[in-house]
Amino acid sequence: MAAVDVLNRSGEKVSQVELPDEIFSTPVKKSILHDVVRMQLASRRSGTASVKGRSEVSGSTRKLYRQKGTGNARAGSIKSPLRRGGGVIFGPSPRSYAYKVNKKVRSLAMKMALSSKLECNELFVIDTFALEGIKTAEVFRIIRNLGLGKNVLVITAEDDENLFLSSRNIPDVKVLKVDGLNVYDILKYHNLLLLESSIQAIEGRLGLNND
Repeated sequence: MAAVDVLNRSGEKVSQVELPDEIFSTPVKKSILHDVVRMQLASRRSGTASVKGRSEVSGSTRKLYRQKGTGNARAGSIKSPLRRGGGVIFGPSPRSYAYKVNKKVRSLAMKMALSSKLECNELFVIDTFALEGIKTAEVFRIIRNLGLGKNVLVITAEDDENLFLSSRNIPDVKVLKVDGLNVYDILKYHNLLLLESSIQAIEGRLGLNND
């Protein structure tokens, strides 16, 4: 098992925690990460683009002018796609872009994403934030003490309202519960900051505590 330093709010080492190899030492395959991230982004697409076809456009069905003798092309409908204000040929209609990837593949991709952060020394563990209220400046100071900059994904095991509300106005800082942890956000943010209590929750989510 890999041992990682546990830091306090001041950025000082207070202990060490062991990370299970089954999760944090998984060989990384970019193709699997790509498939899962692509699935996530496809599921987020609204799919609301819509246009009116020939049968949906308002207009008379009367023939515009007689068939012969005018010198014009034969026209039967003002709703023709060839005319201004007419329907659109093969235009988009509301649809869902979502599709699914095998559950085992999604779980494996999560392990790979976490392993990549540990391998690149971009994974950090903090014992607690211990916020007494909604204090954005305090969260910013703690992150600065840890030397993480601003591009940070914070993972917590519990619903910490003070932490969620205190961090929402800090650019490029996002707080997620373990239940919402996903491959896209892990890879999107440069640094991954785990609360020590969240490690066991991650193990449970990925099936290591099912005994």
